[in-house]
Amino acid sequence: MGVSRKVIIRCQSTPLAGSISVPGDKSISHRAVMLAALAEGTSVIRNWLPAGDTLATLEVIRALGVPVEVAQRNPDSWELRIEGRGLHGLRKPNVPLDCRNAGTGIRLLTGIMSGQSFSSILDGSEQLRKRPMGRVTEPLQRMGADIKSADGHAPLAIRPAALRGIEYSMSVASAQVKSAILLAGLFTDDAVRVYQPGPARDHTERLLMAMGTIITTQEGWVTLGEAPFGGRRLLPLDMTVPGDFSSAAFPLVAAAIVPDSDITIRQVGVNSTRIGLLEMLRVMGADVTISNQQVTGGELIADVRVKFSELHATDVSGPIVVRAIDEFPVWAVAASQATGLSTVRDAAELRVKEVDRIAVLAGELRRLGVTIDEHEDGFALEGPQRLRGTGVDSHDDHRLGMALAVAGLAADGVTLVDDASCMADSFPSFVETMQQLGASIEWVAAS
Repeated sequence: MGVSRKVIIRCQSTPLAGSISVPGDKSISHRAVMLAALAEGTSVIRNWLPAGDTLATLEVIRALGVPVEVAQRNPDSWELRIEGRGLHGLRKPNVPLDCRNAGTGIRLLTGIMSGQSFSSILDGSEQLRKRPMGRVTEPLQRMGADIKSADGHAPLAIRPAALRGIEYSMSVASAQVKSAILLAGLFTDDAVRVYQPGPARDHTERLLMAMGTIITTQEGWVTLGEAPFGGRRLLPLDMTVPGDFSSAAFPLVAAAIVPDSDITIRQVGVNSTRIGLLEMLRVMGADVTISNQQVTGGELIADVRVKFSELHATDVSGPIVVRAIDEFPVWAVAASQATGLSTVRDAAELRVKEVDRIAVLAGELRRLGVTIDEHEDGFALEGPQRLRGTGVDSHDDHRLGMALAVAGLAADGVTLVDDASCMADSFPSFVETMQQLGASIEWVAAS
């Protein structure tokens, strides 16, 4: 990514105002590239997110012999034309496949590579090597996959093996585990069934159905049925990726806590499995309006308007947690400005993200003057608290870095976010987009 950069934020003295768009959805961008590579024919994917994690997935697909043409380049939005090779047309790579920091990329690719007729190695950054892979490799091995790991972590060495159907019950709802199993299921003629004990992102299912695959969901079970006569085939995609709600979360929370703000975020994906944060903020008294709803590529999009309002505390636990798992860093910033004691439970998954997001988030918020108590599966903090601008560190975690920048808008004085280049992992133009709303934020060269 080059030289690390810093972001400087000054206490926001004026309201945030205006209308913006956010980059294409990261989760969908990952999946669309992978599935387009497996399709028979040319896929066109508009508003694709060219961020650090998704670019890693794109390069893996190219290394597997799939031609990809970038028809249009913008900082946050590319149009891709991908010549699909079919389920059995990928090429053996000459080197290990480098997923960099992309946890979604490596876990979903594990499902795809388990069905190939050649060996491969999936690897990534030192940060990625610390993330647990057993939750994915264990069910795939039950399907017959031949996967060797480094004590449950990357690198993953995958050899050819005959896969079979499975009926697998997840103990905790996980879109990545479910997706890896369904993608591996494309390479067997058997039925594959996955039980999810609560709602999890369903982008993989939606894309597969858009490509002609029959997926059914009933009473928690997601089923990829037996292959039709002649075997499985995927039709090419022609779609526009919705704006990423996880990226929209940062300006959304900023507007909710900066007095007199009023902003609109256009054409955001509002898939019900993704908008837990929106529901949590509404319970806290946030003034949020959804309008202009449409459907693109099987996904619901809408304009989201947020106006400043006084927030009050809430308790968060249970099924809503998985629908807001990526947004807890910035939600904690909102909670610090809400009246009363806010608590989070059932969020142990935060411990195994890019970093231990409970411990690292708590540590960085304390540097800003926030009193916060950690729990094994969450945290608690009482508000409203007065924040003090200071130097903080992203710990190479894009969502933590942007959450700290939002906190800086509500902090007295000046806040400096170190190691901020990682924001490009999901939101390359975060600083510029916040500037469009009038935010007191800018890049500075790292010393």
